[in-house]
Amino acid sequence: MEEQPLEIILAAPRGFCAGVDRAIQIVEQAISKFGPPVYVRHEIVHNRHVVERLEAMGAVFVEELHEVPDDKPVIFSAHGVPKSVPAEASSRAMIYVDATCPLVSKVHLDAERHHEKGLHVLLIGHEGHPEVLGTMGQLPEGAMTLVERVEDVAHLPDWAQGVAYVTQTTLSVDDTASIVSALKQRYPNIVEPHKEDICYATTNRQLAVKELARISDVILVLGATNSSNSVRLVEVAQLAGCPRSKLIQSADDLEHDFATEFQRIGITAGASAPEDLVQAVVDKLSQGTNAQIREHVVAREDVVFKLPRVVRTD
Repeated sequence: MEEQPLEIILAAPRGFCAGVDRAIQIVEQAISKFGPPVYVRHEIVHNRHVVERLEAMGAVFVEELHEVPDDKPVIFSAHGVPKSVPAEASSRAMIYVDATCPLVSKVHLDAERHHEKGLHVLLIGHEGHPEVLGTMGQLPEGAMTLVERVEDVAHLPDWAQGVAYVTQTTLSVDDTASIVSALKQRYPNIVEPHKEDICYATTNRQLAVKELARISDVILVLGATNSSNSVRLVEVAQLAGCPRSKLIQSADDLEHDFATEFQRIGITAGASAPEDLVQAVVDKLSQGTNAQIREHVVAREDVVFKLPRVVRTD
């Protein structure tokens, strides 16, 4: 019996989202406009390959603002920053560019509006993630409480003034729905976002992975270990029927005989992973085989975010 050829199925959409694309362009444009070095507080996006390429162009990545000279431009990452960071930059008369994804900024604004109405704000998210630190830093200390798990809800206090919730934009859609359901039971009058905070790109990529899991033996997710949306994609793939799915950062992470173990390999990429990493994995898997490669399209994305005026050259 003739052996079946390897089938490689690419999820669509995958890879860069509009917020990541905008953040990377901001760094590139700033280097072009101001000349190197241009400083960036924290990784502009969670992908080492992207960071190293920008470093080669003249970007200098630092952890905190005190590492940046007063006379050099600095960019804040796509994950968002606490209000104290731009306040410090302004006090030092620095040129700074906020590359916060507009969808993260929307969460910041919602949290502020709830606070102004006197509500206590609950943030569904992962402790220590840069986006969570940035969102928590929009309000005075004690005005927002982090909720990570369904189990946390039962231990939350009653707030006489009422409560509202917002969420990190890169969470598991299903996990978040369970937490929201528990919050609604605990606080029947809780105020919800007018529009879901989990971003379109996260939702689309998780939906694509669920469909991919139905037709694949295993799914490879290209992304960094500190990328929340990439880690969630692996979890979604495993729960959807591909338990051996795994996160890889590049083709170098593939075992030598990986392609011989499976007949149908699904591939996707987190929102911070460039397409050339996907292509390198496809090339390595298909090397020496007559692999069939196709896309499985779940949605088309045409979202584009404008660049800040300070870095535009038009």
